[in-house]
Amino acid sequence: MEWLVPVLIVVGVILLVGIYLWATYNSLVQLKVRVDEAWSGITVQLKRRADLIPNLIETVKGYASHEKAVFESVTRARAETLAADGPGAAGVAEGHLQQALRSLFAVAEAYPQLQASQNFLQVQQALVDTEDKVQAARRFYNGGVRELNTKIKVFPNNLFARGLGFTEREFFEVADAGAISEPPRVQF
Repeated sequence: MEWLVPVLIVVGVILLVGIYLWATYNSLVQLKVRVDEAWSGITVQLKRRADLIPNLIETVKGYASHEKAVFESVTRARAETLAADGPGAAGVAEGHLQQALRSLFAVAEAYPQLQASQNFLQVQQALVDTEDKVQAARRFYNGGVRELNTKIKVFPNNLFARGLGFTEREFFEVADAGAISEPPRVQF
C-alpha cells in the first residue's frame, strides 16, 4: 500500500504534463492558423491593389504619355509586389511600390485635366481605400505573429515548441518605413 501514493503522484504529474502539452499544442496550432489567415488577408489586399494599378497607369498615360520611366517604374514595382513570397520580400516590394506611386502621383499633379478626370478620381479613391485595408491587414497579421512568437519563446513552451514543428514567423515590415509613413496623395 505504501507504493500506491508515489505511483499516484507520478501518474498525476504525467497527467498534468500531458494536459499542459495538449493545451499548449492546440493553442499554438490556433495561433499558427490565425497568422496564416492574416497573411492570406494581406495577399488579397496586395493583389487587389496590384489590379488597380494598370487602370491608374492607363488613365495617367492618356494625359502624360511621355512619362515612360515613371510608368515602367510603377509596373516593375507592381510585378515585384505580386512575386513577393513572404513577409520580408513583400516588405521590400511595398517600399518600392510606394516610391513608384509617389512618382506617378507627382506626374499627375502636373496635369489639371487629369486631376479632374472622373476615371482618375475613382481609381485613386479605390487605391486609397485599398491602402487602408492593406494597413489594417498588416496590423492584424503582425498582432498574430507577435502572439505566436511570444507563445513559442516563453518558458516552458520554448523547450518543446520547435520540436513540435512550430517556428517563429516573420513580421510584415516595410524595409523603408519612410516610404509608407504617409500614403501617396494627390493634391487637387
